[in-house]
Amino acid sequence: MTALELEQSTDPRGPHPRRGTVRRHPTLAAALACLVSFTAFWVAQRLAHVTMIDLMVYRAEGLTVRAGESLYDMAATSAHLPNTYPPFAALLFTPLTLLGVPAMRTLATAGNLLLLVAVVHLSLRLVGRPRHLPRPAATLAVSALLVWCEPVWTTLRYGQINLLLAALVLWDLTRRDTHRLAGLGIGLAAGLKLTPALFAVFLALAGIVRAGQRLRSGAGPRAVWNPWLRQAAVATAAFLATALLSALALPRDSRRFWTEIVFAADRVGDVEITANQSLRGVLARLLHTHDTGVIWLVLAGLTAALGLALAAGSLLRGPGTLPAEAGGHAWAAVACAATALLVSPVSWSHHWVWCVPMLVLLGSEALRRTGTGARRWWTTTVALGLLFCSFALWWVPHRWHQHEELHQNAGQMLLSGIYPLAGVLVLALTGARLWRLNRPPTSVD
Repeated sequence: MTALELEQSTDPRGPHPRRGTVRRHPTLAAALACLVSFTAFWVAQRLAHVTMIDLMVYRAEGLTVRAGESLYDMAATSAHLPNTYPPFAALLFTPLTLLGVPAMRTLATAGNLLLLVAVVHLSLRLVGRPRHLPRPAATLAVSALLVWCEPVWTTLRYGQINLLLAALVLWDLTRRDTHRLAGLGIGLAAGLKLTPALFAVFLALAGIVRAGQRLRSGAGPRAVWNPWLRQAAVATAAFLATALLSALALPRDSRRFWTEIVFAADRVGDVEITANQSLRGVLARLLHTHDTGVIWLVLAGLTAALGLALAAGSLLRGPGTLPAEAGGHAWAAVACAATALLVSPVSWSHHWVWCVPMLVLLGSEALRRTGTGARRWWTTTVALGLLFCSFALWWVPHRWHQHEELHQNAGQMLLSGIYPLAGVLVLALTGARLWRLNRPPTSVD
């Protein structure tokens, strides 16, 4: 008699086929749960009449490239949205012009759902989970839950590429450091949207520190070159290749982007609007002004320095001393992501799809603990998960071009700044981990 049959024979409630199915076939059960959740999500999006307005802008960019017109003079959709991405992105968007709009929207929704599964899978691999369950089962189960996070919902609502960027970066960070093409994903992501370039910066910083450590230890010049420097170099080369390809295919647009558009931070919209979940957006709402001036530059610079130091420090410190602890790669990745989102002039709420690896990491830390430590980490994980699923930032008055956010009270400013607060929490937890790892060992929490 198997353990399952023994349990069912001694249970006064009788056999439990569904429980047996879950334990015997966890991947099948998780797949069914994921299918139900994704189907409900798809139906909810259609009932909400999502416009996928950003996807329509991408299509317009592709049409503009095919027509040989100016990428940065176009205004797409009834909202007259401009193009803000590097010209390399427009080159990749041209295949969208070969599809009808309904087919394009269907494929974009299905593709983004698959990308969510990929991001969850890579996040689990980053933290080294699960240990007692097939990873496909864990991936599908977590995906079924996290699809309801507001950044994920809004990414699919607009037809955005945020999940693609996160998948490219995580694909790089979960490969062997010594892999010849490690860094390629980060470089391609930066070619599509500049913000992921910060991951190459933190890898270079960690590599430089490691090189200095080896030099001080008396290692020869050849030993100074390390995998992180090579990964940063590959990422930089891949990014430059995207810029070169764009310059050859779209010389006029490339020149204008790198000399003008890249500096026009306000081109994407009013900085103070609730959707802007960056430090600059929070400051604009806090100070009741559109022009945050030098205050934001100083705050962003300090945050970037602190965040990059924490990310590089996590990578250099490596795994912790406790069993099954997530390694430095995981903490470095989420710290760098939080830093990029905080210091970017504009970080729309849908850019925060990095909440997926953040929540996976916090949950992993909770799983490896017992007692009070586990309760603290589970409380943090659940609280942050509820925050990202609450849509609370939209509870405040907000209307496009009405500047209502410049007149918020204290409670409204708190609600419209919850993602930056989450980012600061992630950096604080990263710093606390590094402090704990560097102090003399006392007891296991």
